[in-house]
Amino acid sequence: MGQGLWRIARNQQLQQQGYSGQGYLTREHGRRIPANNVSNANHRKQAQGGIDIYHLLKTRKSKEQEGFINLEMLPPELSFTILSYLNATDLCLASCVWQDLANDELLWQGLCKSTWGHCSIYNKNPPLGFSFRKLYMQLDEGSLTFNANPDEGVNYFMSKGILDDSPKEIAKFIFCTRTLNWKKLRIYLDERRDVLDDLVTLHNFRNQFLPNALREFFRHIHAPEERGEYLETLITKFSHRFCACNPDLMRELGLSPDAVYVLCYSLILLSIDLTSPHVKNKMSKREFIRNTRRAAQNISEDFVGHLYDNIYLIGHVAA
Repeated sequence: MGQGLWRIARNQQLQQQGYSGQGYLTREHGRRIPANNVSNANHRKQAQGGIDIYHLLKTRKSKEQEGFINLEMLPPELSFTILSYLNATDLCLASCVWQDLANDELLWQGLCKSTWGHCSIYNKNPPLGFSFRKLYMQLDEGSLTFNANPDEGVNYFMSKGILDDSPKEIAKFIFCTRTLNWKKLRIYLDERRDVLDDLVTLHNFRNQFLPNALREFFRHIHAPEERGEYLETLITKFSHRFCACNPDLMRELGLSPDAVYVLCYSLILLSIDLTSPHVKNKMSKREFIRNTRRAAQNISEDFVGHLYDNIYLIGHVAA
């Protein structure tokens, strides 16, 4: 970097000292060389792989004059489209150059809703002086607070008017947000079963294969690391929700929420058996069918076999 800057400065000095409107002039011990001799020397130098300093400086100067594209000179629709690809940090930096464009409310509204899909404040008349840029900063601050202490994070959202004090509104916020720490979220839902109930009802498992539906469920509501009452509660709520979303299938297969509960537990145990490196003797398909049908007798052998194939090919349901 230092050598490059030195060469540019030296080239500019040579240009000022040795160039006139009629050609290059060089000084060597106080003696002038005609411009045509200098031109011939330059041609020889270029033929030997040298660089035309004047051409280099002229090209560089033209590039400096061009600079970056000025978004204010473009149609507004195109400028906003370009800025919409930036994240919050880059958009703040862009506002240093294009303040009116980068501070546009539509851009910040898009950032808010793409990161936090649901907030109670979205459906309200905005208060005086409301700004989506300010709202983004508050949502980001609240998310960081939640990831440190879930109760304080939720209280922060409520104090700023972002969320209503309602289990359903909190459940929608959690369902549409991906910035919350899943470990802290699991602790919060274990304590707030009312929020958990509303969160489960937001899932739609219609026409989904049971293992795939269970994976989607555990992507939003992470399973505990150990078996216990909380895991049983989650599976129970999932079983009832799955049956409610697929009433025709349940009648066709003769399944009840209790039977789905048994299948879910079997799928979790099978997932551990097939994916754990500590289990040497993996459960076979025949063994899984026999054990599962022993626990839920009305289930067809083909259906249980498809369950085994899904876990074997795709993997764990609660990873």
